[in-house]
Amino acid sequence: MPGRQPTLAVLFDRDGTLVEDVPYNGDPDRVRLRPGAREALEELRARGVPTGVVSNQSGIGRGLLTHHAVRQVNARADALLGGLDAWLYCPHLPGAGCDCRKPAPGLVLEAADRLGVPPGRCVLIGDIAADVLAARAAGARGILVPTAVTRPEEIAAAPDTAEDLLTAVHAALAPQRGELP
Repeated sequence: MPGRQPTLAVLFDRDGTLVEDVPYNGDPDRVRLRPGAREALEELRARGVPTGVVSNQSGIGRGLLTHHAVRQVNARADALLGGLDAWLYCPHLPGAGCDCRKPAPGLVLEAADRLGVPPGRCVLIGDIAADVLAARAAGARGILVPTAVTRPEEIAAAPDTAEDLLTAVHAALAPQRGELP
């Protein structure tokens, strides 16, 4: 149906979630997908679900990366993943007081706006508490996919966890209690 608004969007953290975490990576050749990342995105594309990435990139604020380098890494990840609909990042230092650095809601709200989906119909999948907290602050749902860097207390506090990306995507697609399928 032309002009039909999507009813769900799935957002992802970049480093440690979709791609292997290489601290302050400015080299597209060092981008490696996390297990199941491509398959998770293929499933969402097959269902017509808009997707986006929301990522903290404080390396810019620290002077370790440039916007150009981050965009190049994002472009490489996008090519490997088969294409996402929106790529957003926060360039600010922790403690800068911006509204975009996760756990603040700014990136999630902007992604929802760009994708044409209300924030309450977005799911953010990430590997640390800041991802889940950003989702909550925006009125979205957060799903934690723990990795070796996820602290045990973050796992214990997360309302939704999944063992891997594909499981997280299936959880994102499942109707929540009180919703119609």
